[in-house]
Amino acid sequence: MKRRRFGRRKICKFCADKVDLVDYKDVRRLRSFVTERGKIIPRRISGSCARHQRQLTHAIKRARTVALLPYVTTD
Repeated sequence: MKRRRFGRRKICKFCADKVDLVDYKDVRRLRSFVTERGKIIPRRISGSCARHQRQLTHAIKRARTVALLPYVTTD
C-alpha cells in the first residue's frame, strides 16, 4: 500500500512580491529559475503560478537572446 505525501503548497514568488511583469533585465531574479545546465525550472518545482511562469519563460528566452543569460553551460 503506497502512502501519499502531502507537502506544503508552494507560493509564487512573484505574486508574493507583487510583481506585475517579469523583466528580462532582472538577471539576478531569473537565475534562480534556471538550472546550472541552463534549463528552465518547471512550474511544479519552482512553485510559480501559470501567469508568471509564462512571463518567466518569455523573459528567460529574451535574456538569452540579448546574452544576459547563457543557453547552456560548458564543462
